[in-house]
Amino acid sequence: MTIQDLTITKMGQLGEGVALTDDVRKPIFVPYALPGETVRVEAGTERLRITQILKENAERVTPFCPYFTKCGGCSVQHWSEAPYKAWKRELVVNALSFEDLQPVIHETVDAHGEGRRRALLHVRFVDSKPVAGFMEPKSHRVVNFDTCPILVPELKNCSLLAKTLAFPLMNLRKPLSIQFTSTMLGLDVDIRGPGKIDFNIRMSLTDLAIQHDLARLSIHGDIVLERRQPMLNFGRVPVCIPPGGFTQATTLGEETLSRLVLDHVKGARKIADLFCGAGPFALRMAEQASIYAADCDPASIESLKRGFNLAQGLKQITAEARDLFRRPLLAHELNAFDVVVLDPPRAGAEAQMREIAGSKVNKVVSVSCNAASFARDAGILTAAGFKLQNVTPVDQFKYSAHVEMVGLLVR
Repeated sequence: MTIQDLTITKMGQLGEGVALTDDVRKPIFVPYALPGETVRVEAGTERLRITQILKENAERVTPFCPYFTKCGGCSVQHWSEAPYKAWKRELVVNALSFEDLQPVIHETVDAHGEGRRRALLHVRFVDSKPVAGFMEPKSHRVVNFDTCPILVPELKNCSLLAKTLAFPLMNLRKPLSIQFTSTMLGLDVDIRGPGKIDFNIRMSLTDLAIQHDLARLSIHGDIVLERRQPMLNFGRVPVCIPPGGFTQATTLGEETLSRLVLDHVKGARKIADLFCGAGPFALRMAEQASIYAADCDPASIESLKRGFNLAQGLKQITAEARDLFRRPLLAHELNAFDVVVLDPPRAGAEAQMREIAGSKVNKVVSVSCNAASFARDAGILTAAGFKLQNVTPVDQFKYSAHVEMVGLLVR
């Protein structure tokens, strides 16, 4: 092992302290170090390990989770609120600067709320016993935990429940992932990884779903048992989400993103909502405008349609299952809309942005969970005459390096 003393100059993009070396191209990244600190580290393992803090940042606080540094879910519980929020904003500033974009960037909005309503736990079997939790930092090893303080109270015992649900699948000898979503009518649970299961396993899982009062249990989206429809309110519209379907990580996160989107589309009569999911934006925007909504997931589109059909007083929503990566809306299709709203996956929406650039659309609201792809996509539009007017960072993945954002582009 090699012992070294390092001075941390800034916080890196992944929530690690950065120490500069004589070779500026090779900075050293130190987990759980803070800017301004001098730390003694031990090298020679997979990650540097702090053995002593020689000079401590006054903004350092005591982490509230006993699994912090063991679990890879959080990286910055040890930093006080104000500098932490400023760092989240800086992540957006730095990403936009690579594309020479200099909009008004608002302060980071805290959207953690009661905690994360969605959690994906990994399950492995060790000595014929299930281990369930999140992965260790930069590892595929699972941290077996009892409870997680950043989850909503309804998911307090999800680790124990994951182990219980995994027992009938133990003999398959496969790594599992189990997604839990807290809904208004109970937990929606989707098990991934077991492949095809036989009748006996299905019956065992059915019994467990009843015993633990699950709203719904599915395997790879195939429903094993649905006792109650897992519902979420999108605005005033209750929607049954598809098995294992995407939802925003926190209730407050979804409400915050939706509020920002609605602020930017005021006055529009016809709006395209692309990568719409099950309709958290579309069903809210339909209070004021007719909506065309598209997403590559047919199950999400069906959920949106059912929610719309049961709602009253909304403008028309036309929803279509469409792969916007391979078949983006073309320029002439886009010309009918006053505003385009996009919320793509982390990869962004490059092909769709190029079609928007060639269309007559003059206003775009871009929502993203990846600052780099957001900046790239915004750069495509600014090259076509748009101006990125403002961006709001939204922090629903609190204590991690992930940051959401909503940006307004006007031509």
